[in-house]
Amino acid sequence: MSKTTIQASPTAFEFDIIETALLIVDVQKDFLYPGGYGEFLGNNQALLQGVVAPISNLLKVWRQLRLPVVHTREGHKPDLSDCPPTKLTRWPEGTRIGDRGPMGRILVIGEEGQAIIDELKPAPGEIVIDKPGKNAFIKTNLESVLRSIRAKTLLIAGVTTDVSVLSTVTGANDLGFNAVVLQDCVASYSPSRHQAALEIITAQGGIFGWVTSSSEILQVLQAMQVR
Repeated sequence: MSKTTIQASPTAFEFDIIETALLIVDVQKDFLYPGGYGEFLGNNQALLQGVVAPISNLLKVWRQLRLPVVHTREGHKPDLSDCPPTKLTRWPEGTRIGDRGPMGRILVIGEEGQAIIDELKPAPGEIVIDKPGKNAFIKTNLESVLRSIRAKTLLIAGVTTDVSVLSTVTGANDLGFNAVVLQDCVASYSPSRHQAALEIITAQGGIFGWVTSSSEILQVLQAMQVR
């Protein structure tokens, strides 16, 4: 039996681990590393660094069990044809998407800053989705990829809690996926917005999904290893 129940908020959550994918959202150099785009805009990138160790610990066991991992990266085509004007002109000139930043052109596919951080680099064969927006389901093939691997539940990690994570959780909910956010594996440049986003997800009996910790998932995985 691969069905299990974990402690979560707002209620315990029952799911089948075989029908579950680990979705790691936007753990990119421009967001987490010193000198990246996030810091360039005045954010404290150190606030995001706390997700690296728990995601790494979970990934190690998840991969040992050969369970599916999907990584996302926010980024745009070099000609910026997939970047709407409302997003492109949001920031002052010199700090806009496509401008020259500390790690290459800002949020452009293939540039150093758009890459996933070295500590959580995708393993060979793992799925990587480049997304032009915050919601990982918009203008990507993420839904069809998840359907093809028969995923019904998504364990969601990454950054930032209040932007791309929250947007992706609401998108997953609308498409019929169970979204379970791992609270120690997500972070924001603002701790108060991080907490607010988690409260939005679990409000009204879990209107968008559930929140739990990576330790709950690790207990399930470790039990599978000893069978």
